[in-house]
Amino acid sequence: MARRKPKLAVWKFASCDGCQLSLLDCEDELLAVAGAIEIAYFLEASRATVRGPYDLSLVEGSITTPHDAERIRQIRQQSRFLVTIGACATAGGIQALRNFQDVAEFTRIVYARPEYIETLATSTPIAEHVPVDFELRGCPINKQQLLEVITAFLQGRRPNIPTYSVCVECKRRGTVCVMVARGTPCLGPLTQAGCGALCPAYNRGCYACFGPKETPNPASLMQWWQEQLGVSARDAERALRTFNAYAPAFREATIAQPNP
Repeated sequence: MARRKPKLAVWKFASCDGCQLSLLDCEDELLAVAGAIEIAYFLEASRATVRGPYDLSLVEGSITTPHDAERIRQIRQQSRFLVTIGACATAGGIQALRNFQDVAEFTRIVYARPEYIETLATSTPIAEHVPVDFELRGCPINKQQLLEVITAFLQGRRPNIPTYSVCVECKRRGTVCVMVARGTPCLGPLTQAGCGALCPAYNRGCYACFGPKETPNPASLMQWWQEQLGVSARDAERALRTFNAYAPAFREATIAQPNP
């Protein structure tokens, strides 16, 4: 009797679809994945769907509406394992910048009939609503890391995803530190590896696309920026308020940051 392939589902919430496209970008590797699992629900790739329950669900996007909150609970009930992919799903995304302001005011300014808009006051990661088995960081995610997550699931082990900083990746590729050599503000010391230190390789500071690394110290780095690089407190705050602004380590650092 043929063994049943595990069912994979890919879900979208408030996001740009970039992390789902990372799966499609796997190209040749995707053929091997498709041979080992049944892609049962993935509207980015096909309208053909298979009903759950699902063995593995990959979830992109943040929760921004009451409908989202109800839908993610239903998905969790149908999923044996649930993995969040990307900054939106793991930290609320760029749309979480609204969490620091009054959403009702934004709605009033943008929409002619704001009473028709049904939204939550915050944009929040999936883990604030349902239990999550693993979080894969990135904006967008690294496709090799995504393949590692799927492979680990098939092999019944925990994914081997690094939690060290981008600085380690800079050292490995022989990139000179842009902060030390050029005085360029860089978030690499705070940021989880995964991009291959792409920006520093082109003489730009890291933008923290992969969110905070394990045990970061943003307060210390922001103080160093201000004292050694002449970065204003406001600009230091803005540097942390991008793709992963609502990640706890970054959020707490900017809330504590004194206003100039």
